[in-house]
Amino acid sequence: MASDLGTPVPPLAAVSQKGPGHLAAAFPKGLSLASRSVHADDYINNHQAVAPPMHVSTTFRYSENPDDLVPDSNINPAAPHDSHVYSRHTAPNTTRLEAVLTSILGGPAVTYSSGLAAFHALLVFLNPKRIAISGGYHGCHGVIQMVAKLSGLQQLDLLSDDDLDTLQSGDIIHVETPLNPTGEARNLEYYRKKADTVGAYLIVDATFAPPPLMEPFAYGVDVVMHSGTKYFGGHSDLLSGVLAVNPSRVADNEKWVERLKDERVFLGSVMGNMEGWLGVRSLRTLELRVKRQSESATALVSWLISASSPRDNEDSKLVAESVSKVQHASIQPEAAEEGSWLRKQMPNGYGPVFSLILASEDDARRLPSKLHLFHHATSLGGVESLIEWRAMSDPFVDRRLLRVSVGVENVEDLKEDILQGFRALRAEKEEKAVAK
Repeated sequence: MASDLGTPVPPLAAVSQKGPGHLAAAFPKGLSLASRSVHADDYINNHQAVAPPMHVSTTFRYSENPDDLVPDSNINPAAPHDSHVYSRHTAPNTTRLEAVLTSILGGPAVTYSSGLAAFHALLVFLNPKRIAISGGYHGCHGVIQMVAKLSGLQQLDLLSDDDLDTLQSGDIIHVETPLNPTGEARNLEYYRKKADTVGAYLIVDATFAPPPLMEPFAYGVDVVMHSGTKYFGGHSDLLSGVLAVNPSRVADNEKWVERLKDERVFLGSVMGNMEGWLGVRSLRTLELRVKRQSESATALVSWLISASSPRDNEDSKLVAESVSKVQHASIQPEAAEEGSWLRKQMPNGYGPVFSLILASEDDARRLPSKLHLFHHATSLGGVESLIEWRAMSDPFVDRRLLRVSVGVENVEDLKEDILQGFRALRAEKEEKAVAK
């Protein structure tokens, strides 16, 4: 059998022998995160191109043979893992993206048009009567308020044991770790025990700690949520959201992934073709980027704390007069304890985001404009370093707080940029004082 171009089409048996488990069968000792990020979607390949092609079509032709037509199906024998009907159901680029995400997250992944779309879809799917949440991304609180108008969903305080004890079967414990905007971590093992006690689901927003920094499923988490816009995208050029489901929830009697995908069709919160293609491209370098960003963030946090303490040189005095507090998982008390829950939960680094609380609101407002390598912008996770006077987008945060998202630039360059920014801020304040 040949295609219209005369190229032989492999027989069905030759094509279908490859599937999601093909790599695992070839490497019984397992493959690293870096290798899976590059090759987990190889089984979908049906073209000679090394780089995945970008498909922009929203609809796909049915078989020309009437005898092959099956309602709600459109399997192409030459590409059984890359067969589609309509892009609100599935599409080539998002299918590849979900294949890689499934491999690196450790559970079947479903993609959405944004992180908040993923969170909304999860609330619709589980339909809890109560949800325990505290702090974290203000957008999730907004989604909860919107859902509450329709369902009466009750919001409880995650940090209150009394509130947690009122949860019942089918309710949700939602843990964001590390926390937005401070970069501080929360104990998943503790909340898994709480969830088990009352029969609640444990949902974790792990956006600030993508692979290789944390493996939430190792703690029995039911669903791991990510704003894929951040580190999965990694280049500040796509919106996406991800729900990865604990493999135990994929059994025949639960079918969480199948049901989430069915509901996604009617929610309409599907990723676009371009975004799916960009996501696959970005995941290829996920480990390289995240490791460097996390290491640089920890180095910057350590430097800021040590620089502000001795005050025995001009740079130390400059940092000390500018910074009131630094927040990051690397400086939580448990980070210094051998065998602590934090060291176990984040063995490969403490995340690329931290926060600075400056001496005044005016300092926090003005410092970002003095920096050169840190762009003053919201969001995070890109290759470029960002800093945000967080009050610009979060009405509930301390107005002295700056959220810092560390990119892949040289860490010594980033230190120098921060120092020159503090110098410029000091000079500006001195000029104002003289003017008065």
